[in-house]
Amino acid sequence: MSEYRARLASSAAEIGRAAWNACANPQRSDRPHPFTQYDFFAALEESGSATGATGWQPCHLVLEKDDVVEALMPLYLKNHSQGEYVFDHSWADALERAGGDYYPKLQCAVPFTPVTGPRLLGAKAAMPVLLETGKKIVKQLGASSLHITFLTDAEWRAAGDAGYLLRTDRQFHWQNDGYRDFQDFLARLSSAKRKNLRKERASVREAGVKFEHLTGAMITEAHWEQFFDFYMDTGSRKWGTPYLTRDFFSRIGASMADQILLIMARKDGQYIAGALNLFGDGTLFGRNWGASGYLPFLHFETCYYQAIDFAITHGLKKVEAGAQGEHKLLRGYVPEETHSAHYIAHPGLARAVDAYLAQERAVIAENIEELAAISPFRKGDVNGL
Repeated sequence: MSEYRARLASSAAEIGRAAWNACANPQRSDRPHPFTQYDFFAALEESGSATGATGWQPCHLVLEKDDVVEALMPLYLKNHSQGEYVFDHSWADALERAGGDYYPKLQCAVPFTPVTGPRLLGAKAAMPVLLETGKKIVKQLGASSLHITFLTDAEWRAAGDAGYLLRTDRQFHWQNDGYRDFQDFLARLSSAKRKNLRKERASVREAGVKFEHLTGAMITEAHWEQFFDFYMDTGSRKWGTPYLTRDFFSRIGASMADQILLIMARKDGQYIAGALNLFGDGTLFGRNWGASGYLPFLHFETCYYQAIDFAITHGLKKVEAGAQGEHKLLRGYVPEETHSAHYIAHPGLARAVDAYLAQERAVIAENIEELAAISPFRKGDVNGL
């Protein structure tokens, strides 16, 4: 560990785009994973979405060698557990009932983004150092714990080797099995499910709704203004104050437009709904959606079926449609395991959580098997699990 110098950066800007992206995208891909990139983190922080004022204080862990950034862990000091999609509220309650303080805690995550991807960025040799240094920072900052959410399988296993507690959950993802078009995908479904999807799509089409797929320079500030109205209206009805500010969307529109797909639904000449997606690393990631009112099946069409259309047309391997939602299974999205890793400094709480997680992992595995049994695909199809 002595070959690296560790420090905490108070913002992504303090690390800089070039150094950050050299760690996040060592292969220099033209379409890297969008949620590891500097511009996404910078937009969150500089727009006021993820800051100390919102309970997401940046304190990114940086490892340097000869003044060159070799690796980093996107890290936030938090005083709540909102916007994470991996729930630890019961752990906080248990520690506080025992007279301890669960907050502040450290969170290694992409704020407000339940998307699997690399969390330990940079040289592979530095991965164990990041994990061990993270545990030391917990104690140095007086935090209760460090939580690494939606990390890759390889990182998850490395975290387990480093003494972190291991957790699983599941999401629903659509897999592209080399489909020629949407009809080819439908042909792989069982007769009943195929009939249901056609009915849902026809309902939206017959209501007079048309869709625009906007990327790159096609996306204007007028589109962001309209989409933000949808986002605020839907988000406010679902969970109170939405996390993202209006400025955030302008910032990613300016810096990441070539990796953005904004799907806008129009009826009678007016936009009525929209879905924000980002794409890269062979995957289309559905992120936020909103609508001005209710129309049967509009959400499914805008967020799921239009996304599948885009993925097939552009040769993407997968569509990740966000957290939760067993209704996605009936629409061709199959269950996949997701991972998180947790270091808890309090020995008693750590033992209790470890025992709980062992039981939870078994339940998740069983649930995925049960869901596989009701796959919408024809028996024997590769996507039928």
